Amino acid sequence: MNFKIFSELVELKAKTASIFPFLLGLLYSFYHFQQVNLINSAVFFVAMLLFNMAVDANDNYQDYKRAMANEAEHFRLKTNVIGVHHLNMKKIFYLICLLMLTSMLLGLWLVLQTSLLLLPLGFFCFAVGYFYAAGPRPISATPFGEFFSGFTMGYMIFLINVYLNIFPEKMTWMIALQAFLPAGLLSFSIAALLLANNICDEKEDISLKRQTIVHYLGKRRSLVLFDLFYVIGAAAYLLSITLGLLPKAALLAFLVTPIIWKNILKFNQKQVKKEDFILAVKNLLIISLAQTVAVAIGVWLKF
Repeated sequence: MNFKIFSELVELKAKTASIFPFLLGLLYSFYHFQQVNLINSAVFFVAMLLFNMAVDANDNYQDYKRAMANEAEHFRLKTNVIGVHHLNMKKIFYLICLLMLTSMLLGLWLVLQTSLLLLPLGFFCFAVGYFYAAGPRPISATPFGEFFSGFTMGYMIFLINVYLNIFPEKMTWMIALQAFLPAGLLSFSIAALLLANNICDEKEDISLKRQTIVHYLGKRRSLVLFDLFYVIGAAAYLLSITLGLLPKAALLAFLVTPIIWKNILKFNQKQVKKEDFILAVKNLLIISLAQTVAVAIGVWLKF
């Protein structure tokens, strides 16, 4: 397996979905608490990245196995990376185990450096990551995929990084609740990305026996929800600035609104996977980059 195939298997290009919540958590810790622990953050970054790769590799692995069971030959051989490149299933399984185990050991090291509170937070993320694609009824095949992906990748990564930076300050429910607002825009943008994927895969999901939220809402209502995700995320972000959780300069992120809105309208018109899913990917990248840069400017200028 060469690097190109490996990057496709672990979906390396999609890692911005976890990197930007990490960076935003670091900036938030510095701005709101005036505390940063670079060692803890660096170890968490590696653990997070390795586990994210394991989750995406496992997603492809489980999809391939499920396609074999459901006799979805076209998906297995023409779409899934394992079938397209004729990869060895046993080696893929060992790779997933290695990535997960390394991430877990780094996580346990962080628990030893901080407190046992980190253990349930990490366990929740591991459980969501594994059961997102595995088990008799994976989360990705239920109406809850968008919630768990947005909450875990957008909010939990942000919250854990904040905790690692402010320790030994005690984590309180107020800190946890307040953290949801600055992480809200990224969380809902990630959820919108997953929803866009499910909207585009509506017919394919039927053959794979997936009953996502699109199955229950239908395409028209799912598109309304897709639009609402961005509106709710933007409202949470604006509220976090209003309450002083983020610097005023973070408002600069709204300069990209016309681009985001244009992509939303275009996706509402047509939902062909190969042509239009990229619009949701672009939105997530633009929003993540704009928010992180705007907050960084505010932290730097102290405004």
